[in-house]
Amino acid sequence: MTEPDLSNVYRSYIACLNSQEWTRLTQFVHDDVYYNDQRIGLSGYRTMLERDFAEIPDLHFDIELMVTDPAYVAARLRFNCTPKGRFLGLDVNGRTVTFTENVFYEFRLERIGQVWSVIDKAAIEAQL
Repeated sequence: MTEPDLSNVYRSYIACLNSQEWTRLTQFVHDDVYYNDQRIGLSGYRTMLERDFAEIPDLHFDIELMVTDPAYVAARLRFNCTPKGRFLGLDVNGRTVTFTENVFYEFRLERIGQVWSVIDKAAIEAQL
């Protein structure tokens, strides 16, 4: 896949997440997807996202930076949201926090096959 195509696919994937169109997830994510080196499969990936939106009702993925290379996307995502209770082991309890996630995706056959994610927990701690 060319870099411009991959960029468009990734932007469409983020739009799918933000609109919570879970049935469209199969267009973007492999059935046997891995998340931080653990195989969670498409159903586990969807469950993880649904839980995130349940715990953070105003969750919105904002692409701050994106770099593409054939088969890979690296992105810095920005979040400004209000988790209802505990988040990443922290008692956020309805306070609005801003943080970033640095995430790398490996695409196989034009769908996400591997995700490596690191959330800036220190930024959240500093706001609490």
